[in-house]
Amino acid sequence: MLTAALIDYGSGNLASAAKALAEAARRAGDRARVLVTDKPEEIAVADHIVLPGVGAFGHCMEQLQSRPGLIEAMDEAVHKRGVPFLGVCVGMQLLAERGLEHGETPGLSWIGGEVRRIEPSGREFKVPHMGWNALTDVAAHPVFEGIADGDHMYFTHSFAFFPKDSATAVARADHGGVFTAAVAKDNVAGVQFHPEKSQAAGLKLLGNFLEWRP
Repeated sequence: MLTAALIDYGSGNLASAAKALAEAARRAGDRARVLVTDKPEEIAVADHIVLPGVGAFGHCMEQLQSRPGLIEAMDEAVHKRGVPFLGVCVGMQLLAERGLEHGETPGLSWIGGEVRRIEPSGREFKVPHMGWNALTDVAAHPVFEGIADGDHMYFTHSFAFFPKDSATAVARADHGGVFTAAVAKDNVAGVQFHPEKSQAAGLKLLGNFLEWRP
């Protein structure tokens, strides 16, 4: 059985994420077990890795860095072993080169680009952007198999990832202006929305991720 490591670094909604991953695994025939962990030795040998994130970019990056060996274990698994990786919400944003929330904070630099505040046009579009929104420009990607333009996901954020290479944006959404809803490069993917809160579409995406073999 494959192991999906859900990284516990003090900056994620772990209970609901773990429950949703376990349900996605069950629907896929229980071919993966979900391991909530902050242990580098477990993360380094995992078959899939999920990095959640709730809160400010700088705080989440600080939490990652405060755990000895954690980033190195992620790098070992993802870049040396080619393990599929999914970042969720701020976990996606940390893939960028830098975040511009409360000053500038370097990110993981796994995908080129920066994270900055969304600036919707129109007073009816509030920040933070909270609630259901439709995906647009959904690209052909294994993690998005069976998910199409118009499918709704649940968002809660004030900042978004603006990638350098538009080809790494595999889904977008519009909240008084278009922003990147998902990124992907090689065996790394990230979503700005919360699949664990996105009902059937979110479970479909998580199931796709667990089946992904880049």
